[in-house]
Amino acid sequence: MRCGRWRPVSGMALEAEERTRRTLRAADVKAIAREHGFPLAGIAAASPLADAERYGAWVDRGMAGAMGYLTDHRRDKRGDPATLLPGVRSILCVGLLYNTAHPCSTSFSQADRAWISRYAWGEDYHQILAEGLRSVEAHLREISSESFDAKICVDTAPILERSYARQAGLGWIGKNTCLIHEPTGSWYFLGELLLSLELEPDTPAQDRCGSCRRCIDACPTGAIVPRKSPDGDRYFVDARACISYYTIEKKNEIPEEARVGNGWHVFGCDICQDVCPWNRRAPITGDARFEPLLPPAPPLERLAAITEAEFRELFVNSPVSRSKYKGFIRNVIVAMGNSGSPEFRTVLERLASHSDETIARHAAWALARLRGEAT
Repeated sequence: MRCGRWRPVSGMALEAEERTRRTLRAADVKAIAREHGFPLAGIAAASPLADAERYGAWVDRGMAGAMGYLTDHRRDKRGDPATLLPGVRSILCVGLLYNTAHPCSTSFSQADRAWISRYAWGEDYHQILAEGLRSVEAHLREISSESFDAKICVDTAPILERSYARQAGLGWIGKNTCLIHEPTGSWYFLGELLLSLELEPDTPAQDRCGSCRRCIDACPTGAIVPRKSPDGDRYFVDARACISYYTIEKKNEIPEEARVGNGWHVFGCDICQDVCPWNRRAPITGDARFEPLLPPAPPLERLAAITEAEFRELFVNSPVSRSKYKGFIRNVIVAMGNSGSPEFRTVLERLASHSDETIARHAAWALARLRGEAT
């Protein structure tokens, strides 16, 4: 293999390269983020937030349920991004649209169908956002006249990302605790690029929920609860009553008193976003990676027949893998029990003799419910 001869770069070439570099402004950073596929982009100052107190109050009231990663040593890091990147001065907050042209959960009523949350229909968003933010960072380094430190955060990092996104002007935090962008709604994944650069922050978005209670009234389990504060009611989502918590985060047994409320949901819940008026004109993403791996509202019987190997293959690059096979089948069984459809008895009788005790116990409960013996 022949190696190319080294050629010195001329002084004129170096000078031309230096001329293309510049001191980055906030407008430059946001424009580059949009160029790399993020329709929402804003800058927040990397200062500690008062919302850390609200987060602490939520945890102290037990509303995190059994989600230890939200209550352990990382709890106190969430309100100060300097714990993630010493010397951080600004945060680029981005939003990536994932809404697709398929009906909402509130459009379906078939008892033999299941619901998987819209965000989990396609590929794993963690990888997609991280890849996009790496491209943004590389572009910034290419044109910046000064060196800087940076850190990418996507969902799992201990940072109050919705609060910083609000500070960056991307939207307000609604009563359902989702970030809502006024013109386009809430179907966005959020990500952050922490920077040691000093950039002009954007103006926080104004709360536009007003007196609307649609998400609160539509939640079948009453998971959206108020908290009195000097500047008016604020709202929490109590994980101990949330369908998403029980179908994604809760391991092993779902308490019997929580099963009926899960309805036909087998992974997550979209109801509070489906009924939000700000999502009526939500745009559709052009990113094929967020198209469903399965048809929306797939048949419960089809899901119950999936083997563990098929589950791993089907959801290998999907958020659904978080529930694990046992948790997913458990959720399908609960949905069958809630369906009221006697057609599922044969399937449930088979699952009631499953070698896994959690699956077997939930199947026995579902059979009893179809017979009217369990509530």
